[in-house]
Amino acid sequence: MSQLISIVPAESSVGGQDWAGAVRLTFGQGEEIYAQDEDADLIYRVVRGSVRTTHLQADGRRQIGDFYYEGDVIGVEVGEGHRFSAEALTGCEVLALRRAGSAAYENGRVERMIWAATASELQRAQSHMLLLGRATACEKVARFLMDIANRFRGEFVILPMSRQDMADYLGLTIETISRMLGRLQADGVIEFSGSRKYRVRRPGCLSELAAG
Repeated sequence: MSQLISIVPAESSVGGQDWAGAVRLTFGQGEEIYAQDEDADLIYRVVRGSVRTTHLQADGRRQIGDFYYEGDVIGVEVGEGHRFSAEALTGCEVLALRRAGSAAYENGRVERMIWAATASELQRAQSHMLLLGRATACEKVARFLMDIANRFRGEFVILPMSRQDMADYLGLTIETISRMLGRLQADGVIEFSGSRKYRVRRPGCLSELAAG
C-alpha cells in the first residue's frame, strides 16, 4: 500500500522548483501507482526505483507500454483518462503533482513539463515502433540491454523486469529471450551474475548487434 512521505517544499532539491507542492509517495514492488482508465489529473516523477506501464486489452492480453526509471515523468495524457496503468517494478518513490490548481500550474511550469514529457513519450513510441517493426530478435535484445546499460552506467546493471516483461515489450517469446541472452553470454558480449544482474563485456560488439 502506498505511503505518503511528505509534501515537497519550494526549496527542495527533489525534482526542483517545478515539483514544489508535489506529494511524495512510496510504493512496494508490484503496487499500482495509477490504474488504466483512471482520471489523469496527476502527473508523476520517478524519484527512486523502476515503473512499468501496461494496457489490458479487451481479450485479456497484456501490452507493455514502457519502463521508466529515476527522473522520468509518467502519467501524462492527452485525454482525461490513463490509457495505461502504472505499477512499481521495484520498491519505488514518486512525486505526484496535480495538473491543475497548483502553483506550478498557475505559472506555467506544469504545462512546460507536460510538453517536454509528451515529446519524450513520442520519441519513445517512435523508437519502440522501429524496434518492433524491423529488428531481428538478436537486434531487439541487444538494443534493449544496451539502452539500460547506457541509462545506469554501472559496472553491473540489474534488470528490474522479468524475462516475460522483456518478451512482451519486444514482441518475442520468453524462450527466444532466454535463447538470445544465452547466446550473447556464450559469445562473451555480456556476462550475467544471477538471473537479472549483468555487465557488458564487449560494448562495441553489443552496439554493432543493436544497430543491425
